[in-house]
Amino acid sequence: MYKILVVDDEEKIRTLIGKYAAFEGHEIDEAGDGMEAIKKCRENKYDIAIIDIMMPELDGFSACREIRKFSDIPIIMLSARGEEYDKINGFELGIDDYVVKPFSPKELMLRVEAIMKRTKGASSASSGSQSEPKHEIIELGGIKADITARLVYIDGKRVDMSPKEYDLFFYMLKNRNIALSRNKLLSEVWGYDFYGDDRTLDTHIKLLRRSLGAYAKHITTLRGVGYRFDENV
Repeated sequence: MYKILVVDDEEKIRTLIGKYAAFEGHEIDEAGDGMEAIKKCRENKYDIAIIDIMMPELDGFSACREIRKFSDIPIIMLSARGEEYDKINGFELGIDDYVVKPFSPKELMLRVEAIMKRTKGASSASSGSQSEPKHEIIELGGIKADITARLVYIDGKRVDMSPKEYDLFFYMLKNRNIALSRNKLLSEVWGYDFYGDDRTLDTHIKLLRRSLGAYAKHITTLRGVGYRFDENV
């Protein structure tokens, strides 16, 4: 069971999500705007937050930006708009997923479950071993990826990426020169198994290429399949 904060100025949306989440056995708390969401996140401990973008008082982007200053709680953003700009803005702020209205409550809960499994898995992996972890670094030309420290350097200059950019980049580096299908990337990086949104992947590939600059050429699009990180391009 997860404790979920649902933030939306539309009561019917909060009720819809709340009823379905309660049916799944989760505990729900609600907020009607961004300011209330920040206050509740400061005062309570939640497993995950579902936050709408367009709200009075303070919009979802601004609320997320403030929450990220003191919490790394997983966040799913909701929006009536599916513009790529909104998705890029959200992912750059460190959100975990982006869902466009109207949405299926069942799919939303599946996304919650996928994010929580991944979050708990990462936490268990980091705390399960008492020995010092092996420091893993991959260097390809002007690219240096310190996977253990989650740091990336391009021609000696540190590049900041969103959390999911790091995950995607490190996975592609570890599996370089291998054709990776969309479903494989969504399953391994996002944990969606086959109900993920291809647009989420495409948006992150665009962000990753922008971060890599001149080295974006290493990411090859495989039409009808997915992507490949080519080491020798």
